[in-house]
Amino acid sequence: MPAFKLTIAYDGTGLVGWQRQARGRSVQGLLEDAVRALDGRHATVTGAGRTDAGVHALGQTASVSLARAIDAPSVRRALNARLPAAVRVLAAEEVLASFNAQFHARSKLYRYRIWNAAVQNPFEQLYSWHIAAPSLDVTAMAQAAVHVEGRHDFAAFQGTGSSTATTERVVLSCTVRRRGPLVICEVRGEGFLRHMVRNIVGTLVEVGRGRRSPAWIADVVASRRREQAGRTAPATGLFLVSVDYGAPADALAAER
Repeated sequence: MPAFKLTIAYDGTGLVGWQRQARGRSVQGLLEDAVRALDGRHATVTGAGRTDAGVHALGQTASVSLARAIDAPSVRRALNARLPAAVRVLAAEEVLASFNAQFHARSKLYRYRIWNAAVQNPFEQLYSWHIAAPSLDVTAMAQAAVHVEGRHDFAAFQGTGSSTATTERVVLSCTVRRRGPLVICEVRGEGFLRHMVRNIVGTLVEVGRGRRSPAWIADVVASRRREQAGRTAPATGLFLVSVDYGAPADALAAER
C-alpha cells in the first residue's frame, strides 16, 4: 500500500475545521471523500494538527495510505479534481508506510493577521482581525511576545472546555511586526493547546492598545488562569503556515 505525505492549503471560511464532524464540511472529511472516490474504499487522512472552524492553512500536512498503485503527481491531480476550490493539495510525496503527519511533526508555524486601520479592507475581512483604532504599539507587542517563548505551562492560554494530559508546551519563537496597516504575529512551537495562538494574540493586543505593559504577559503565564489573559482573537485571522519535520525528512521518503 503506497503511503503519501500531502501538503494542503485551504480557506477555512464556512468550514467546521480540520476534523471530520457529524455536521458541516470539514477539511478532513472533504479529503477522505476524495480519497474514497479515488481509491474505492475509506482511508483515514491524518492531519498534522486540528485547525478550528474558520481557521485557514497555507501548508497543513497530512498522511494517507492507498490500496491502489499510483504515483504522487497523479494523487495530487486526482484529489484536486474531486475537492472544492477552497481546498487544494499543493503537493503529494510518497513516504514510508510508518510516516504519521501528526506524530512525526517537529514544530508548526502559525501566523495571525490584524488589519489595524480606521477602515477595513473588504478583501481582508475574511482573513484578518479588524482593529480600527488606535494604532497598535507593535514595539511593545514584540517585547511582550518574548515572554511566551520557551517551555511554560500555558494553561492561561488554553481554550475553555478542553482537557489535555498536560498544559506544558514549548514555544520556539513569537514575533510581531508591522507592514503598513497589517500587523503580523507569528508563533512557532512544538505543540499547541486549543485556541492557544488566538489567546496569545488577544493578550498581545491588550499590550498593543496600551492597557498593559509588556512584562504583564509573564504574570499571565505564571497565573495559569484563563481569565487573566486577553480575549480569544477571531478565527478569521489565523493561518497554519507550515509544519516542520526536521532533518529526518529524507528518511521518511519511500524507497524507490
